[in-house]
Amino acid sequence: MTEKEVISALKYVSRMKAEFMLSDMRNYIKSEMSVQDIYRAAHTSLMDMGLDAIPVEGDFRIVRAPKGNIELTGPEKEKNEMFFQSPGVSRKLERIVEQYLEKKTGKSWDDPIIMERIRRAVLSQKADYWKEGKSRKITYDKGYDVVGYLAYQFPVYFVQFQHILYRMAKEGLLKTRMKILDVGSGPGTVPLAVTDLYNRLDDHMASIYSVEMFDENLEAYRFIVPQYAAIKSRISVEEPIKADIKKLDIDLIPDKLDLIVFSNVFNEIKGMTIEQKADVVKKLSEKLAPEGNIIIIEPADKVNSTQARKLILALKGMGLSIYSPCSFIWGSGCNPEECWSFEQQGDIMPTRLMKKLAECDEPYRYVNTDIKYTYAIMRKDKLTRIKFRVPPKAKFARLSKLESHVGKRINVIASLMSGDLGDGKYSLYKICDGTSVKQVYAVIPLSSLTLENKLLRETKYGSVLAIENVLVKYNEANDSYNLLVGKGTVVSSVEE
Repeated sequence: MTEKEVISALKYVSRMKAEFMLSDMRNYIKSEMSVQDIYRAAHTSLMDMGLDAIPVEGDFRIVRAPKGNIELTGPEKEKNEMFFQSPGVSRKLERIVEQYLEKKTGKSWDDPIIMERIRRAVLSQKADYWKEGKSRKITYDKGYDVVGYLAYQFPVYFVQFQHILYRMAKEGLLKTRMKILDVGSGPGTVPLAVTDLYNRLDDHMASIYSVEMFDENLEAYRFIVPQYAAIKSRISVEEPIKADIKKLDIDLIPDKLDLIVFSNVFNEIKGMTIEQKADVVKKLSEKLAPEGNIIIIEPADKVNSTQARKLILALKGMGLSIYSPCSFIWGSGCNPEECWSFEQQGDIMPTRLMKKLAECDEPYRYVNTDIKYTYAIMRKDKLTRIKFRVPPKAKFARLSKLESHVGKRINVIASLMSGDLGDGKYSLYKICDGTSVKQVYAVIPLSSLTLENKLLRETKYGSVLAIENVLVKYNEANDSYNLLVGKGTVVSSVEE
């Protein structure tokens, strides 16, 4: 009853005043409550009421929150572009992770015995990860499972999510006030990444909710995440919900979420079909705000990447729309036999912990700095990043019709759907126009590189390109098509 009383009073006062102190609320409620008690009762509802609580000397100033989406300023862009030039874990966060390791082991974080135990944990996790079928089992039941993850996988996933989030900010998908749910949070990778990015933004707020089932992950989360989030007073981190996502009670999840994240979660869950995974996402989408987004991220290896694409297409069939990276430029659906597509970013800076682990006979086993991932952003509306559709009667061939063009030079329009898969003598990129069942690749020998076709090697993942005067070849060994880019090929952007 006290919480309802506080929220009711807040709604009443906020309608009368544009700004007031939270301590003033004691004049409008019957219960005897301190300012902190009032804040605890109301803080999870403030965002839904369109209010901000700004700490002021033991009190809070309540103001009406600005509405709309984030519009990046020049300084914000500059700070983020500098970060992504040599991205990594901040020294403050590194130290918090090291402190957690010291708390967990009772020894200095760089103790040689501890380092050797972490190495064993990392090798064990890597071995489990590459297993297939029933023998594959990834869990975080033991403390060193989590410590191994923090040392090896966490730094990459931490930066990886910031790449996606920053692009969303640039494209106007992030509100000035964000309500975020991280499903399968582990030790808090996504909340920490959100906090880190928001440290480089001005006057924007995020309230973060999490779901996690493993006690060891929850212990690490509670130690690391609140400490780092406290650096940015406008980041609010709620107590994680302990639950198995396969049995998650949706009533525990707040309404009007602006962002729901599944980061490297589904590939680790044993015994779930594509349909069951899709049911989990679809059910949680009921908690999404009308203009909210769902992010699904999975590893870039062939097995997990293709499984992720099947999940994304299953969700599309259930009524969710794909904002990116897929673009349906012919206005048709997509149903490939197999889609292996991933984005690649520049390497991260290794952490101090990672460098220490690498002080051994086989250092390469413990250094993890490259970023490759499969992802999709999904929505309940029909908004897409790429608005372009191939005009009627345009002289471009659909990729589904390549069989009839083998040996000929044609024009195509397609999205770039991979990083460079070549070998140094040539560049090779997966391309897609949403029509082909078979895999299609654009191949450009480095000896054929010209000013007119170099955009193929310079454009970003998911961009739509017109590729004119390209030779069609069938690759019998892989049952795929190669489009050979020559000196007479012209590559241009059509997104504008």
